[in-house]
Amino acid sequence: MKRQPLEPALEEIERQHLRRRRATVDAYPRPDSHANVIVEGRRLVDFSSNDYLGLAGHPALAAAMTECARRCGTGSGASHLISGHGREHAALEEELAAFTGRERALLFSTGYMANLGVVTALASRGESVLLDRLSHASLIDAGLLSGARFRRYPHCDARAARRLLEEGEPRTTVLATDGLFSMDGDVAPLPALSQAARAHDAWLVVDDAHGIGVLGRSGRGAVELAGLGCEQVPVLVGTLGKAFGTFGAFVAGTGALIDFLIQRARSYIYTTALPQPVAAAARAALRVSQQETWRRERALALTARFRAAAREAGVPLADSVTPIQPIPLGSARAALAAQHALLEAGFWVVAIRSPTVPVGEERLRVTLTAGHEEHQVDALVESLSRLCVPA
Repeated sequence: MKRQPLEPALEEIERQHLRRRRATVDAYPRPDSHANVIVEGRRLVDFSSNDYLGLAGHPALAAAMTECARRCGTGSGASHLISGHGREHAALEEELAAFTGRERALLFSTGYMANLGVVTALASRGESVLLDRLSHASLIDAGLLSGARFRRYPHCDARAARRLLEEGEPRTTVLATDGLFSMDGDVAPLPALSQAARAHDAWLVVDDAHGIGVLGRSGRGAVELAGLGCEQVPVLVGTLGKAFGTFGAFVAGTGALIDFLIQRARSYIYTTALPQPVAAAARAALRVSQQETWRRERALALTARFRAAAREAGVPLADSVTPIQPIPLGSARAALAAQHALLEAGFWVVAIRSPTVPVGEERLRVTLTAGHEEHQVDALVESLSRLCVPA
């Protein structure tokens, strides 16, 4: 078959208002910048970042990274199983295990790689992988790559998941879900999913990339919020590039699980280890997040303020009480138009379109962080009211 030109496909993506374009960010938020960024020369208030605790610009993280780079250099030089596993990696894994209340943790270079590694290690041909329909793309790709039968249940529908588990053939080895869903801002029904998985002897994998650091009484995420532990949720995936303001990811669980992943998770075995200075910065982020608990409290308080003001102004809201606040707009054209209007008003809020969300469910995705100010939240709601509420 001859190679086909790409231009017609790009033109069709453009026609559907789905073409993605990158914006160059010249300056990221600092502790005193109040979530302001400079995007291609324009100073904007950033309401699209996943830096929920405002740690990405924290001086303690930068100092830890700088000091480690002086000692260890900037690269790991090899995979963890060759010569790339350093003291900062080992210390961070121990601290993540303690933070999550589990025996051990294993560092991965990205959350995508963590999900690929876990699912493909635990499931294979002749078995089944069951996912929430709105699970992150990395879980979907992991299910497909595992070679197992791949099935999905309706979003947050634990009863439907249980029914699929009861079908029996092939046996479901992995039941996986996001903890806090990144586009809808809602939380998975983890107690019911845990009961279903345990009743059918399946691994429950929870990707809590957006919940870790934010949800729960002490910021341990959606699993803590649900009052569950390692026995009920045996595989916990978290990332370091969101609430913890750095980069990388981890899997936490029993010692046997982590040792098995070291043997079988290809996305761990066959890639260069995370640079040690990044691990050092992540260790600093863990410390700061536990010392400065006001950050989590502030992000949630600003979320409540946003929702109350938006309801009063008539701005449409989704059913989310987390820092992820979708504003449904119903079409790619409308979402892009709203993004551009907010840009003119001084806000950076990115339109979310298909295939990230289903066609017809396009939206703005507003995220609240500890770095925002009350007046910025109020001003955003005022601008949204002009866009979303008929005159």
